Parts: sequence; C-alpha cells; structure tokens
Amino acid sequence: MAAFRRGEIVSFLERTDVLVRALVQTADGEVEAVGYPHMLGPLREGSRVVINTTGIALGLGTGGVAFILCALDGPVPPDDLTGHIVKLRYSPWQTNVMAAEAPESPHHGVLLERTSLNATPVVTCGLHSQAPAAAAGIKAAHPGAKVGYLMTDGGALPLAFSRLVRQMTASEVVDVTCTSGHAFGGDLEAVNVFSALLALSAAAACDAIVVAPGPGVVGTATPFGHSGMEQGQVSDAAASLGGRPIASLRISFDDRRERHRGISHHSVAALGTAARERAVVAVPKLAPAHSREVARQLEGSPICAP
Repeated sequence: MAAFRRGEIVSFLERTDVLVRALVQTADGEVEAVGYPHMLGPLREGSRVVINTTGIALGLGTGGVAFILCALDGPVPPDDLTGHIVKLRYSPWQTNVMAAEAPESPHHGVLLERTSLNATPVVTCGLHSQAPAAAAGIKAAHPGAKVGYLMTDGGALPLAFSRLVRQMTASEVVDVTCTSGHAFGGDLEAVNVFSALLALSAAAACDAIVVAPGPGVVGTATPFGHSGMEQGQVSDAAASLGGRPIASLRISFDDRRERHRGISHHSVAALGTAARERAVVAVPKLAPAHSREVARQLEGSPICAP
C-alpha cells in the first residue's frame, strides 16, 4: 500500500513552470516533496498538501522523495483539453496530451505518411544517465546535427523530474525531446516508441535520436526482471522502421555487485535475449585491464552471437 501524509509547505528549494521542490512539514517531520504545477495549480508557502511518501518509506534512491498529490488550498489548475490522448490512464492523475500522431496534431499528416526512419541513427541506452554522454558524443562528432531525445516510460514518467534533461537542453546537446507511452512532458508526445521515433525523425527532422528511460529504473537481481530489458525492444523497433540501431553498454568497475561488474547482466539480457535484430554495439575506450575484461565478456556473450 502507498504511504500518504498531510503537510504544509514551509519553503521552496526549486520552483519552475514544470516542477517544484518544496520542504513540507508533516506530523512525522520535514520532508522534501516534488510537485508538478500543471497538475496541482499554484502553490505557495503555507499551502496545505497531501503527499505520497512511499519512496521515503522504502528508502529508494532516485525516487526517495515525497510527491505532492494535491493541494488543499487555492485554485485548481485550469482545464487544457487541446489533446485527446490520455496518459497515466485510469489513475487519479490521468492527463491529456497533444500526441504528435493524433488527428488534431499539426504533425498528423506527416506521420500518416511516414513509415520509415530512413537510416536515422538511433542510440539506445539502458540507463537515463547514459543519455547525456551519447548526445554529447554525437554533437562532438557532428556539431550541426539535430539531436532528439526520446524518454520511454521505463523509469520516471514526468520528463520534468529529470535534471539531466534540463541540462542537456540548456547546453544544447539535445535539441528536441519526446515522451512515449505513459511518460509525459516532452516537446513532442507519442503513444508508443515506434511513433515516437518517427515523430522525432519526420516531424522534428532530427538527424540522430538518443533513447533512454527516465531516471529510477527497476532491478530484481533476476535475469529478466529489470527495466533494462526495454533496450533490446527499442533497438528492434528502430531496426524494423529502417533506422540504424546503436546500442550502448552498461559497464561499471566500481559496482560491488558481481552481476553488474564489467558488462552488466542487464545489457547481456537486453541485447542478447530481448533484441532479435542486428545492431552496432558501442564499446567505450577504457583502461587496458578493463578493456581486456570487457572484450573477454563480449567474446562469450550472446550479444556477439553470429
């Protein structure tokens, strides 16, 4: 069961049009809480709120903050019914968006006709933190390239939650964003990964696309019970649409968990089992000893199966 508390906003740590981080005083003490203004209406110091503290109670990492469900004071946000596609469906927070492929969208016409990525490179990532490096690498090699970032619904759902996205767009390593599935808040919204890739390629005219889940993926220490499996599915989607899939590897030599040492078992499962189409696998430059270890792992891995 989710954990809920009532509280009062004491102060704001961050305040933008799309996200606020506030200190909320509850009966159990002061906690940090995140809220999304377009779902809550205007907030101020002293506003009484209901917060979800599940992440704090579970001791989660990325999601270990409270989230503001509703404000008990002040006006509710104004209605915006310009798009009819609903995300977070059948939940109390369901919200309508203008999906790029919807009939009322200005991009509907081009997406009605476009069924191919026309060899657009698509870099797939298993972690949100890999997206900036991939985008920056593209820009370094091709400064004039228009780079799109697609955030799937494999992690955090609101794009606004990601500090990395704000940094990527502010530094112009990413030119346009898109959110697919139940993820929301991108420059473009899409119903699924396939139409999202086409929207970035055709409607936004991106030269290259980086795909990664939002922050806060899930793992269970089982072979396939983790969010990273979607990387293989996204890679196949890119290939099936005539794109050029390029897969990044999750590599660490600091992680104490053996299953994540060197090439993570998440990458092995996603690219060796979930992916059924061929893709280029990018191997980073590493220290010699680490490079040899990664080469050894790849040699005996289904990632490099003929």
